[in-house]
Amino acid sequence: MSAPHSASSVSVTLPDGKSMTFAHGATGADIAAAIGPGLAKAALAVEVNGQEWDLFRPLDGDARVRILTRKDPEALELIRHDAAHVLAMAVQELYPGTQVTIGPAIEDGFYYDFARDIPFTPDDLPKIEAKMHEIVDADLPTRREVWPRDAAIAHFENIGERYKAELIRAIPADEDVSIYFHGGWHDLCRGPHFVCYGMIVV
Repeated sequence: MSAPHSASSVSVTLPDGKSMTFAHGATGADIAAAIGPGLAKAALAVEVNGQEWDLFRPLDGDARVRILTRKDPEALELIRHDAAHVLAMAVQELYPGTQVTIGPAIEDGFYYDFARDIPFTPDDLPKIEAKMHEIVDADLPTRREVWPRDAAIAHFENIGERYKAELIRAIPADEDVSIYFHGGWHDLCRGPHFVCYGMIVV
């Protein structure tokens, strides 16, 4: 049930115009659960004032909100975005020392650019795919952190990820430098991402 709006609460407006009130810091997952258990189970991400957010990211003010599920046209791109991170994680587990650059979803799939001294061969692909399945099956939790720009640059340079450091330098000053952790693995990314990798399975 909605509570009176106050400084410690946020007002959420749903696509049908209905308004709900939540405690400040409520997440997309909280909103989906308040609407109903079916939506909570089906939710993949949340659209907040026209921007896609993770279900676990807390709201910082009043917002227009739409819960995204597999029925929405954005779903396939969301799944491919997470799958790209799984690809990068698998490659770095199998081939330590490989640097990652960018890995977006694209019209017919997804990819990730890698830098390593030894080129990949077709024989590597079954190993990478098997490792990706292993990672998805592990159902690793995801979390988002926002880092100071200088600290993020220093971190990625210190672990040998110079391409990531270059990408951070290019991020506009008014944008967050968001780091996503999937289990112990992490990467620079704007997001959003699923609560866990197990949600990639359709």
